[in-house]
Amino acid sequence: MTSEPRAEPDSGNPTVRDRRGASGNVASGGNHSPIDWCTRLISIPTAARPSLWESGEVTNRSTRMIMYHQIHKMFRDGWSKSRISEFLGINWRTASKYLDMSEEEFLAYIEAQSNRQKLLAPYEGFVKIKLEQYPDTKAAQMHDWLKEHYDHFPEVSPKTVYNFVMWVRQQHNIPLTGPQREYCIVEELPYGQQAQVDFGEYNMRNTEGKRIKIYFFTMVLSRSCCKYVYHSLTPFTSALAIYAHIMAFRYFGGIPKEIVYDQDKVFLVNENLGDLILTEEFQAFCRAMPFEVYFCRKSDPQSKGKIENVVKYIKQNFLYNRPFSDIDTLNRESLEWLGRTANGMPHSVTMQKPMDQLIIEQKHLMEIPPYVFNEPDPTYPVRGDNSVYYMKNLYTLPKGTYKGRGSYVTIQAQDGELIIQDQHGRLIATHNICSLEGRVISNTDHKRDKSKKLDSLMLDVAVLFPDNDKALMYLEKIRKDKPRYARDQFQYISKCVEERANLDIAGWTLDYCMDHGIYSAKDFEAVMDKHLRDRLDSGQKIPEAKPISLSINKKVAEITPNTSNILDYEKIMKN
Repeated sequence: MTSEPRAEPDSGNPTVRDRRGASGNVASGGNHSPIDWCTRLISIPTAARPSLWESGEVTNRSTRMIMYHQIHKMFRDGWSKSRISEFLGINWRTASKYLDMSEEEFLAYIEAQSNRQKLLAPYEGFVKIKLEQYPDTKAAQMHDWLKEHYDHFPEVSPKTVYNFVMWVRQQHNIPLTGPQREYCIVEELPYGQQAQVDFGEYNMRNTEGKRIKIYFFTMVLSRSCCKYVYHSLTPFTSALAIYAHIMAFRYFGGIPKEIVYDQDKVFLVNENLGDLILTEEFQAFCRAMPFEVYFCRKSDPQSKGKIENVVKYIKQNFLYNRPFSDIDTLNRESLEWLGRTANGMPHSVTMQKPMDQLIIEQKHLMEIPPYVFNEPDPTYPVRGDNSVYYMKNLYTLPKGTYKGRGSYVTIQAQDGELIIQDQHGRLIATHNICSLEGRVISNTDHKRDKSKKLDSLMLDVAVLFPDNDKALMYLEKIRKDKPRYARDQFQYISKCVEERANLDIAGWTLDYCMDHGIYSAKDFEAVMDKHLRDRLDSGQKIPEAKPISLSINKKVAEITPNTSNILDYEKIMKN
């Protein structure tokens, strides 16, 4: 067995690359030896390597043996099963299955495979004729034709039909073809004639490694290829898109005569056979601006290929592997990137720097008319510890501000102070802006225990018992044992007493629970129910529960504003 050297993905090895066919794709058969075929297979870049094993192109017995030994060699070299399957373009279950086989078992397996009778073999002629007539026929349609023409066509899965159709294509050399769109070079547009607009989104990582989704708006001038990008933490609305337009016009120094768009819901309410209905805000903006609007047909990205390439360029050249700190920093960094790279380097097609071309194009752009609009406040994600990251510092927020993913706040900087509001415009917190970096700016009020309402609830429940002081001791113990669920516990006990007990029953249950160390609302209910059943079984009459007036114990009603006594009860419980 000849041992082949391991080729790393996308290695760019010229010797390996020369072993491919003229088109750069692997082709089985021909005059190549199995070893050469395997070498060419593993030399294909990972992203372009098709699943040749499952598609049936790996059919030669010796080639299968080469592949089998290659899988085992890579596994012995420390490659994981998932990496082997990804590198060779096979399913990980296939790699795992062959790793579990000895060489004798594998030989028996491929012998059985070669002699296996195909279930759909009787229909090979029909499938071949149809594929020769209609080469672009899909396997799903072929499945329907087979059931239509043969009343006793067996019940098989669509995957079985797909595999059989692909096998027929391979056996009779009938490739899958489809209608091809013809393209031609478009003449260069005049300066100032057109711009193209699109949106994108990208998942970045913050300084803690957590994923942050970023949305961006981008515009490119078709002639100079000068680009602009604006980022946001929230999906673009019509208002935010209008703001991004104005920022782009200011960056370019003018407005082109025409702007090309996708049929995006940010701009369009509806499209009916060419009759476009714009959103109210965007329609008002277009009326105030001198440019013409052109919307592409649906699912036709080729008609605005320049901006499609810009979206990909922003993702791969700017956002890729860039840590996220905050949205203002990202927008500032993107402007620096535009001047340094995107517009500062020669374009790969025009060989001109877009920034130099912009100077020429600015003479042909239209003047920006005055337009009154409300500049949207930038939004910032709320962290799980109820803080927000702003200008490389952490600012605390009140407890409860974080309500899961999608919690955002808006921040305004005014006179050296941060004004933080929720998404409904309600003021949450204010902080003095810190000029340093890497600091935590906190407000002691955000950590303060605001549990006075819980104290009032304890007093309301204690009134329902004959011995209010004892009830407060009992409730304080529950509060100490279950601080996160104290409110739910108190409300449940209150409901039990009010609906099913009088003072006598409530008092007996309380005494029993304290004597036996039972401090749970559910267990309190169980004790009460057991007591009620025992009284019924003994023939005692149970008086109906009546609403308890606060006048039962005027003393308790009067001490409601004074909550300091509860701390005394905690000392009593410790003793």
